[in-house]
Amino acid sequence: MNWHGSSDAPPLARIAALAPSLQPGERRVTEAIMADREATVERTAQELADAVGVGRTTVIRAAQSLGYEGYPQLRVALAQELALESTGTDDADAADGTLLGSVRAGVGRFAARLGNTTAALTEDDVQQFMRLLDESQRVLVLANGLSGALGIDLVLRLNSAGRPAEILMDAMSQQISARQLGPESLCVVISGSGANRATLEGISAAKKGGAKVVAITSFARSAAADAADVALVVPPINESFQDELIHTSRAAIMLLIELLVEQFVAYRGERGREAQAVALSMLGGGILE
Repeated sequence: MNWHGSSDAPPLARIAALAPSLQPGERRVTEAIMADREATVERTAQELADAVGVGRTTVIRAAQSLGYEGYPQLRVALAQELALESTGTDDADAADGTLLGSVRAGVGRFAARLGNTTAALTEDDVQQFMRLLDESQRVLVLANGLSGALGIDLVLRLNSAGRPAEILMDAMSQQISARQLGPESLCVVISGSGANRATLEGISAAKKGGAKVVAITSFARSAAADAADVALVVPPINESFQDELIHTSRAAIMLLIELLVEQFVAYRGERGREAQAVALSMLGGGILE
């Protein structure tokens, strides 16, 4: 699996999205890079290979898997990424030993990587998602675990945008409903790890029924992304698959969902604006003075 996202995407975003799918040797190379990016900028391919304990060709393949012509281009990209980060929030100043300081430091880290949120997306994938969302007769959202709240949020936003959608929180009910989807239906899957068992079983059921599947996930070569017709990959804010499982941040995916629905309203033109006006009218009527 090679990088197919934006050519402007920084190394951090590429590694986060692709690391689980790399060959073991290539993964060791990327882990060494992330452990000390500054040192990597100063190393030759052979020096990095010696430090990791792999062959020079493995280092070159790792760079190419990340979407670079070769290792020199990866070094340049790392240098640019570090230079941009040096102008961002200083975590040392934010983390002053207080709880609030730690929160501010976390917000600063998130803000520094916020640009990576869309780095792996392509115009074609987003266009396909909009078309499927608009044309499908039924839309079923699958989301389990800590992604469950994002699934509910997506359904509420879609309904407010005039696109009826449904979600079920019981795993067996999900499979039954997914299996009954037909060729004119869409199953939207939200899974940060892309490896949730219940979600994968739901995907399998949806595909058996002939439905199209769109996966919103953090990793380009996760099981969910592989099974989907369209994968919208949002590189995790955390630096590794392990960190994603432990810290399970869904903030980047939440942001993407909000923006996708906003664009969907625009995509539908007058229909979208009318639906939005109805939703706003209902909301206005429910507010007490």
